[in-house]
Amino acid sequence: MTVAQLLSKLVSFSVLGGESNLTIIHWIKEYIEAFGVETVLVPNTENTKASLHCRIGPAISGGVILSGHTDVVPVKGQNWNTDPFVLTEKNDGKLYGRGSCDMKGFVACCLSILPLLTKATLKTPIYFAFSYDEEIGCLAAPELIEHIQNHYTEKPRFAIIGEPSLMQPIVGHKGICVYDTYVNGSAGHSSGILKEVSAIHESARLILWLEAKMESLIAAGSLDDRFTPPHSSLHVGIINSGILANVIADKAHFAWDARVLPKDSLENIMSDFQDYCNEREKELQLRYPDFKIITKEQHPPVPALDTSEKASIVALLKEINPNHNLGTVAYAAEAGQFAEAGIESIICGPGSIDQAHRANEFVAKNELKKCVEMLEKLVFINS
Repeated sequence: MTVAQLLSKLVSFSVLGGESNLTIIHWIKEYIEAFGVETVLVPNTENTKASLHCRIGPAISGGVILSGHTDVVPVKGQNWNTDPFVLTEKNDGKLYGRGSCDMKGFVACCLSILPLLTKATLKTPIYFAFSYDEEIGCLAAPELIEHIQNHYTEKPRFAIIGEPSLMQPIVGHKGICVYDTYVNGSAGHSSGILKEVSAIHESARLILWLEAKMESLIAAGSLDDRFTPPHSSLHVGIINSGILANVIADKAHFAWDARVLPKDSLENIMSDFQDYCNEREKELQLRYPDFKIITKEQHPPVPALDTSEKASIVALLKEINPNHNLGTVAYAAEAGQFAEAGIESIICGPGSIDQAHRANEFVAKNELKKCVEMLEKLVFINS
């Protein structure tokens, strides 16, 4: 199958983050195994989802993992000009469809080189690693990485994560964690605002604390000009509370995220936030003993990526990819998780992140061509 044919098939699986991906992962499994390659599934505890990994080549340490995810973001509410789950080619050199850019294009490129891979005499192995639930917090990658490291006797050295980067090597991304904060106050008539504890008013204080914390990091010089914006960000995206203007709200919830530079500590930020929450609790429990602030992670933190420009993975990319302009991105990805596990990691894939998560998502055919050529060069220098 050509890259376009493979991508067309992959796009047809409308697997959203959080949903079962067994349809697409079993199709990928069967396709790979048709070339005589053994695959391994890493299911979740409910057996409703699974990641996949496989090795092509000898059981020798030093190999390269080609990594991608199988899930996509929703299309509901977006104004698509074509069926988002039917890959559509127009007379503009682009292929349109949900996931065409983020990041089924890279998965299609990996699958397209299988005939070459299986015929090559590789010096070190090349692995495929395809995950689920990346779009809702990079949830499956840690277990997939651990399984790879425990399953094979040898140790992979490098990982190329094919997130859309216009084939630019990306050596850094921010870390992220998403939180839910719940405030339990006391209900009452609005005229007694100083007698009761408003969950809305306290939520506002907490939100302003987060904003002030972000600004204090900037003022302290915690900046990295490689990123846009060049600072860690703390942002509240959802707040729910209240029933009437004249009723003091006894409950409030707000959802927020922290996107941190590699140099900043998410643990320190959260520790400082918790200290402030404890101060508010101590003060206001004198007025209302059941006042409480609880913050929960929506998903585990995704670590930042900060690959040195002198790292061997950078030298490898320069050897197989004509684009030597190293960059960073503000979004988080599974690359940081591979790096945290001791595998030198870099992002490099077809398409632009500017097209991801929006209506009429597309990948340029020329981008797919560049990606295939990079992967073919990887096989060539390793044979």
